[in-house]
Amino acid sequence: MNEMIDIFSGTDPADVSTTVQLLLLLTVLSLAPGILILMTSFTRIVIVLSFVRTSLATQQMPPNQVLIGLALFLTFFIMAPTFQEINDEALQPLFAEEITLDEAYDRASAPIKDFMATHTRQQDLQLFMDYSGAEQPETIEGIPLTTLVPAFAISELKTAFQMGFMIFVPFLIIDMVVASVLMSMGMMMLPPVMISLPFKILLFVLVDGWYLITQSLLQGF
Repeated sequence: MNEMIDIFSGTDPADVSTTVQLLLLLTVLSLAPGILILMTSFTRIVIVLSFVRTSLATQQMPPNQVLIGLALFLTFFIMAPTFQEINDEALQPLFAEEITLDEAYDRASAPIKDFMATHTRQQDLQLFMDYSGAEQPETIEGIPLTTLVPAFAISELKTAFQMGFMIFVPFLIIDMVVASVLMSMGMMMLPPVMISLPFKILLFVLVDGWYLITQSLLQGF
């Protein structure tokens, strides 16, 4: 404990440098949830899974914990090559004191920039580039993260909503057919959702819906 106090209260340049590095590390850790949500595939996955549950009209089944847990593990699976490259190129050399913290940051940002740029629409990126007044970069490495992250986020939102629309269509047709049949039979007081829900679940199970949804998500990346 005394050593930690000495580090934060010392005036030696080495102690000051260590203090700054610790503060930067704590800052990164505090931003970790935002980094995970906005700089990985998590956003698209969790939105698509939420659309699946909403289109089935199964209320809280599967529960939020299951959807978020599944989204997290799919994110780690999809991002594994990127995380491995960051570990090999930035973290391990930094831990071995072969490179400085600034060099580690530059090396770590390159793989994540490549991933985000691959799935970012040019229109979205150009929006933030024009607003910031920045010059057009010649390479992906020249795109600042402050520009690339929001462009990637809104691109992922659009893609997720497009997938959600395609998921909704077949279940919407079932709801319309059931409502039309009930109306033609004069059953005005019977909620169509009560009748259509078993048919929607049956359809989802017969086509192996979770497999198809997961396959679409994986192929999208």
